[in-house]
Amino acid sequence: MTSTLLPALRGEPIDHTPVWFMRQAGRSLPEYRQLREGTSMLASCRDPELVTEITLQPVRRHGVDAAIFFSDIVVPLQAAGVEVEIVAGRGPVLASPIRTRADVEALPELDPAQIPDIAESIGRIVAELGEATPLIGFAGAPFTLASYLIEGGPSKNHEKTKSLMIADPETFALLLSKLARISATFIDVQLTAGARAFQLFDSWAGYLSRRDYDEHVLEHSTAVFDALSGHDVPSIHFGVQTGELLTSMSLAGSTAMGVDFRVDLADAATRVKPDQALQGNLDPALLFAPWEALAPRIGEIVRAGLAHDPGFVFNLGHGVLPDTDPEVPGRVVAEVHRVSAEILGEANANR
Repeated sequence: MTSTLLPALRGEPIDHTPVWFMRQAGRSLPEYRQLREGTSMLASCRDPELVTEITLQPVRRHGVDAAIFFSDIVVPLQAAGVEVEIVAGRGPVLASPIRTRADVEALPELDPAQIPDIAESIGRIVAELGEATPLIGFAGAPFTLASYLIEGGPSKNHEKTKSLMIADPETFALLLSKLARISATFIDVQLTAGARAFQLFDSWAGYLSRRDYDEHVLEHSTAVFDALSGHDVPSIHFGVQTGELLTSMSLAGSTAMGVDFRVDLADAATRVKPDQALQGNLDPALLFAPWEALAPRIGEIVRAGLAHDPGFVFNLGHGVLPDTDPEVPGRVVAEVHRVSAEILGEANANR
């Protein structure tokens, strides 16, 4: 079956709704855990053979309509020369957090020549996937990368980040402009090597007020989409707990807006631009429910998404959780395909 992801995102006619899952490649799959044993996360992300196999595993197992490039949002920072380590159970930890203008000025840029392994990984994956299944590239958004750099690691409140943002907005803007270039370069390498869509993840933007997002963040996320516009590929913009920011985030320039599980799709449709597709938004925790309880929820989301736009893309409202039964996502894919084919078939018949 040829994937419907790219036609859906472009607003072209399709006969079933495409499905892929954030974090589909990785921690929930036993074959991933076996393959990764003894290898650090960042080392895995820089090994083309491992990256290729890990990226392909969920495509084989679940029958999803797209592969998502296996990497981590701090990989481009590490590649540029930032000393960062991913600590199990905690996440990215930086040896020297950024706190001053001098720190920002010393932050290195990313040169494509520093990431030949990324281009090699993409080339290998695309060759394995063929034309039927597209590969989605990705990078972290400038604000999320900035938070890791300023806090020195994950943060519950982002207090150092927000303090720098309002106390020294010029330094903060300089940092985000540098990070926008790093993110754009990282994605550009992926697209040049053969990825056919991309998603910009802003994991921590939901901790901002809309005022602060508009004043300090939006222009830098926009810069990423602007820098990549020459590739003419579909793009997705996603953040966690960003329901109140959807209208602002929709202005950054993406083809589609990802919606987390806290926002009803009907509400989300009123907050984005009329020509933007929606992606989402099943709560990943619901994958632990019995199938007879889960299946109706899947149908509800498909109907709500298609009521807004035939270009709806089914996904979770965040990533696959580590303890998810690896058999469930494949059942979800089949159910989405079945329900959406019935709905779209009826709609086409009535035209």
